[in-house]
Amino acid sequence: MIPSKPMKFKYIYQQFFSHISVIIVAFLLLSMLFTHYMENLIYENKAEELISFGKAILTDLKEAPVASDEILNQYSNVLAARNTSFSLFDQDGVYLINKRGLTIKNLPEKQWNFLKKGQTIIVKSDYKSFGQGGVTFVVLPYLDDGKFFGGVLLTSPISGSSKIIQEINKFLLYTILIAFGVAFLQSWYLSRIHVHRITRLREATSLVSEGNYHVKVNSSDFDEIGELANDFNHMVDKINTSMLEIESLENRRRQFMADVSHEMRTPLTTISGVIEGLKNDMIPEEDKDRGIQLVSQEAKRLIRLVNENLDYEKIRSNQIQLFKEEIQLLEVLEVIQEQLSILADEKNNRIEVEVAPEIMVNADYDRLVQILINITKNSIQFTSDGTIWLRGKTEPNWTIIEVEDTGIGIDAKEIENIWRRFYKADLSRTTNPYGEFGLGLSIVKQLVVLHQGEIEVFSEAGKGTKFVIRLKEE
Repeated sequence: MIPSKPMKFKYIYQQFFSHISVIIVAFLLLSMLFTHYMENLIYENKAEELISFGKAILTDLKEAPVASDEILNQYSNVLAARNTSFSLFDQDGVYLINKRGLTIKNLPEKQWNFLKKGQTIIVKSDYKSFGQGGVTFVVLPYLDDGKFFGGVLLTSPISGSSKIIQEINKFLLYTILIAFGVAFLQSWYLSRIHVHRITRLREATSLVSEGNYHVKVNSSDFDEIGELANDFNHMVDKINTSMLEIESLENRRRQFMADVSHEMRTPLTTISGVIEGLKNDMIPEEDKDRGIQLVSQEAKRLIRLVNENLDYEKIRSNQIQLFKEEIQLLEVLEVIQEQLSILADEKNNRIEVEVAPEIMVNADYDRLVQILINITKNSIQFTSDGTIWLRGKTEPNWTIIEVEDTGIGIDAKEIENIWRRFYKADLSRTTNPYGEFGLGLSIVKQLVVLHQGEIEVFSEAGKGTKFVIRLKEE
């Protein structure tokens, strides 16, 4: 069964129907309220008119009872011209004179009781006696010395109200039609602007999906679409930065694999060659001990390379647990001096320790030694016939450790890169006894961060390098 294609509801129609719905609801409410107001106003005016006529009739009859017939005929003619009729009735509701009026017996009992108490009754009804829709009638009581003797009933159709309301509704209809046209033009104009902006975003999104991460769209803070464009540009910038980082990481990974292959091939070739020579008695007896020692050294080198990578991965995945304690800094620096003295002598370097005995450092002993050995070996590697200083001092809340050398230094462009994994400031140097893959200083940085410390490097090509480690005092 072929699935049905979902119906599209274009943005222009959404705008148009939203505007039209608001206009229709507003005008319907306005028409209902205005119609109700006009009906009440017309009924009230008609009731006031009838009451004034009724009072005039009763007053004239009371003042000139002898000429009552003449008075009633005059009022009958005047009211007939205004399409109004009246009737006189006694205290029992019996008609004395009925000029086409409604019968008094149509009044409910409650209203009849109000009338006997001297209250004027006003009623809006739908009687069809006059061939009209709505009818207003008023009943005025006739009282003499507080005694009820009857009254007068006046009725009149509301002929003008329907026409007025029809005229008003006609003008409202014209207004609605004009509003429809304005709403359509406004919807078309706004939707054209917004659809154009959305289309640009769609086209830019398509370019990003095709791998173009340099695309930009016009943005603003005027409305949500402008903010969306801002977010889109920010997203593209981050993607572009990430792709550059991924590309850089991939290049470093390739270089790392090349370095790994090169570094491991040499010791493995040496080990394989010596073993084959021993196995086939191709090595003279007097050279066997030297061959075995060479195999041992190359095996240790391979183990060191593997351990270095494992260390980095453990640190990166937070699998390293530190056991901090108060350590005499002089003792640590003297251990570093002793362990690396032979390596320094090979390059005719001196290691000098400058630290007061009372200075203490709060750190994990093994990891602190690892940090300092890495940095000091790095200094020894790039220093010949020079001096490496291991210093210690204190500042408020901090213990400062410095490793400074008089070596070849680091170019200013390379300083920020030395902490990156797989990075080597001098790719031609592949005989570093520790940090063959550019992991040594990366491990140092991670270990210092785990200690909640800071590390900086200051260097100038040809003028030596200084590493500064800052560890918090507990």
